[in-house]
Amino acid sequence: MFSFLRTFAFALVAVVTLAGPAAAEPLKLVILHFNDWDKMDNAGKVAAVIAQEKSAAKAEGAFPLVTYGGDMISPSLMSGIDKGAHMIALAEMVGIQYATLGNHEFDLGDEVLKARVAESDFAWISSNVTLDGQPFPGVQGPQIIDMNGYKIGLFGLTTPDTTFLASPGPGVAFADYTEAATSAVGALKELGADFIIALSHAGEGPDRELTRLVKDVDLVLGGHDEVARIYYDGRDMLVGGGAEGEFIAKTTITLDKVEKRGKMAVVWTPTFDLIATGGATPDPTVQQQVDAYAAALDQGLGQVIGKTAVEMDTRRAAIRSQETAFGNLVADASRTATGADIGLANGGGIRGDTVYPAGTELTRKTILTELPFGNSTVKLELTGAVLREALEHGVSGVEDGQGRFPQVSGLTFSFDASKPVGSRITEVTVGGKPLDDNATYTLATNDYVGSGGDGYGMLRQAKVLIDGISGGLLAGQVIDYVETRGTVSTGVEGRITRLD
Repeated sequence: MFSFLRTFAFALVAVVTLAGPAAAEPLKLVILHFNDWDKMDNAGKVAAVIAQEKSAAKAEGAFPLVTYGGDMISPSLMSGIDKGAHMIALAEMVGIQYATLGNHEFDLGDEVLKARVAESDFAWISSNVTLDGQPFPGVQGPQIIDMNGYKIGLFGLTTPDTTFLASPGPGVAFADYTEAATSAVGALKELGADFIIALSHAGEGPDRELTRLVKDVDLVLGGHDEVARIYYDGRDMLVGGGAEGEFIAKTTITLDKVEKRGKMAVVWTPTFDLIATGGATPDPTVQQQVDAYAAALDQGLGQVIGKTAVEMDTRRAAIRSQETAFGNLVADASRTATGADIGLANGGGIRGDTVYPAGTELTRKTILTELPFGNSTVKLELTGAVLREALEHGVSGVEDGQGRFPQVSGLTFSFDASKPVGSRITEVTVGGKPLDDNATYTLATNDYVGSGGDGYGMLRQAKVLIDGISGGLLAGQVIDYVETRGTVSTGVEGRITRLD
């Protein structure tokens, strides 16, 4: 049971006791962490691995703790239907105890997130997310977990980039990482925390900076960049579990109380493991629930709408760095539906992470799995100069796999990623003619990008010809495009050329 002790910058500090009075013996803490799990398919295997590891930890007298590093309720096909409620139910079955907010928690708006948080029987924590100046409803601040007299501090952080990566409401703010962490750590240290863990959803760069600037953060359990990693240099520890429950990142911390210069001090030693879930036998109860969700989806969405005559690659590494056949399909469909000169689809809006061999039958479920966000298509009027700026922005994060990478229709461009950001585009043609910075063009894109999402702020100055209310669902336009043609025959055809 939580007892609230003291107010700090963004939230209260909560204390939960998991065992009796202080013990003289060392404490073994086994942390089972994963992150960026928004598709239900792997839930049975994740549940089985976590249950096995928890049982093994308890058998040897250790304390298991299950944590989650953000991005759960979106995006996925099922989340487009139930707004992520199924993921909360599965997270509870898997056994998550503490989760931080990811940027995708805000994809469906503040009211949806409030509902999902309220439904959760595990704790959502954040020390840098506020709504109208107050902690986001239902989201808790720093935690003290008392384990046999050892005080484990825990706090959450969410990338400030959520402002343009998702759809938070106007009252939602994301405080500076360092400032929020400093405040949270100060609160935890004042309450006697022996070991402090940050649950962070920002990626390795900000996590490294966090450990450098806030020295009392002992362990960062990360997310957002979807990289399975273990980093330990003798002082700083950064751990990530990849994505979609492919790995459970296991960190074992042994803490001991020793006397130093007449005072008691806590010392600790870590061990690490990345546990692959692929070979696990799924937990039958969880798998039964997953199968029930899948059956409901298949019944309505399994109808074949066409097939592809070319291979289509929607893997993250491809869709965010190069021209792809599926990216061409999405951009072509939106351009055709609106009659625009140009179509542009951000790679981060395509989420299936799959390779479809030539000859694959396509269903409504295929398209909705790839385009789970429920975006509408907008048509904008803009100058060639703004379009060039948009393309420069689109290739500015290619080396980091940023979702802003542009899949295009009606134009071709070449770029050199070895050049400085802002000067990477080397050539652009529209309709076979060189881009004219002073000319006016029409652009079809999704409403998220059109309103400045993924950092495309330059598009806010464009004239809106068709808004998101009138433009129709992007996924529906792609379905219509495939159904009309029957066969997708456009592959990779030189729309994008990388020179480096």
